[in-house]
Amino acid sequence: MIDARPAEIHPLSDVQATKIGEGTRIWQYVVILPQAVIGSDCNICSHCLIENDVVIGDRVTVKSGVQLWDGLRVGDDVFIGPNVTFTNDRHPRSGRRDFELLATHLEKGCSIGAGAVILPDIRIGQGAMVGAGAVVTKDVPDGATVVGNPARVVAEDRHAAR
Repeated sequence: MIDARPAEIHPLSDVQATKIGEGTRIWQYVVILPQAVIGSDCNICSHCLIENDVVIGDRVTVKSGVQLWDGLRVGDDVFIGPNVTFTNDRHPRSGRRDFELLATHLEKGCSIGAGAVILPDIRIGQGAMVGAGAVVTKDVPDGATVVGNPARVVAEDRHAAR
């Protein structure tokens, strides 16, 4: 028989969400809004923000200094490195509330290196690797490794999507 492990939430975090899976760890100075959904066995490191319309799969690691904005969908076994920046508005303007929310999808098993920037309406494919500091302006194929600004494919693993 396997014992269920409740989520561990640091007392210095502000977690309003109730849909948090077993064994997930949430560190200090994290803010999670009420409608967010977080899977099991995740690790949400310190100084992160997770908005309402965010869905995170199981066994996901979100390193420190990451903000997950509305519209982000994160598959199982994803790694998001420190200070990765996501966007959900193609034409941001201060005070504008009627912008078109654009979703971003991180497919199963992909990894995003430290300091990468992911523009809105992007799909990072299954098993893909985004190098540290890359600026992703278009979809990344399954199993591909991308680097640079703008990010370009430097390697492909045709077996990664299996």
